[in-house]
Amino acid sequence: MVLRLEFVGAKRFMCPKPPWSVPICALPLELIMMNWLHRWDADTPQFLMTNLKGPGPLTQGRARRSRPVLVADAIKDWVVERGLQPGDRLPGEADLIARFAMSKGTIREAMRLLQAQGLVVTKTGPGGGSFVGEVGKDRAHALLGNYFYFRNISIDDIYQVRIALEPDLAASLAGRLSVDQLAELDQIMTAYAAPAADAEEERAQHVASLKFHARLAEFADNALLGFVIGFMAQILADLTVYKRLYSKPNHELWKQGRDHQAGLVSALRDGDAEAARAIMREHMQMARRLMEDQEAVVMKRFMAE
Repeated sequence: MVLRLEFVGAKRFMCPKPPWSVPICALPLELIMMNWLHRWDADTPQFLMTNLKGPGPLTQGRARRSRPVLVADAIKDWVVERGLQPGDRLPGEADLIARFAMSKGTIREAMRLLQAQGLVVTKTGPGGGSFVGEVGKDRAHALLGNYFYFRNISIDDIYQVRIALEPDLAASLAGRLSVDQLAELDQIMTAYAAPAADAEEERAQHVASLKFHARLAEFADNALLGFVIGFMAQILADLTVYKRLYSKPNHELWKQGRDHQAGLVSALRDGDAEAARAIMREHMQMARRLMEDQEAVVMKRFMAE
């Protein structure tokens, strides 16, 4: 049998003695703190005890987590429990110390962890304090890029994902983009309206064409789908190097790629989902062949936010 305790808004740490011989203060901190948030009520400090048949998902794999990490996790859970939104004020330091019965150093370290994750924003001056933060797309891409830094992602890996996802994205947006959104895609394409004069310009045009795909991803109703596709485009734009660029720009490939994008915009405007899907699939396959011909590789470098 595993004892689960829920810590609720106590002003200071108390050590009551239960009917059995083990005092609560002798139990692991993880058991004392887990799930306290379900009854966080500053006016009724208490420990709630329930019996579990075995360890649950909240206890598995957390035995070695530090106190600041546990407090940070509890604050995140409380934010979710209360339905707080970016910009909403969080309790002050003194209130957190009282609620958790933790030292000032532990509370401050927990808040620093949340700030590093982008989930807490601290403001100084009149009206200052700690507020719920929102993790931006660029920061999330950078953090995810740091994760993949140690996992040797290849160009082939990236295009396997792009070919699987981007045709479906294109089909889902057919007939659903506004006049302004379609005009924005047309405007992006003006950056490579004419063929490149040299290899350096060709590389710049390739990066500009990726903005087309990144912006298309931002139009997605499916936030997860849009995020993943945008992340792939950012890796290709920021971390890709070419071992073998053409000595002379390949005008035929430029024309084919631009025609694909122009045809895609037309299909999106006309609401032709199947045409949009087919054009995007062909475009992705062509881009993959181009990357192979130029022996593109992903650099071992951390992504900037």
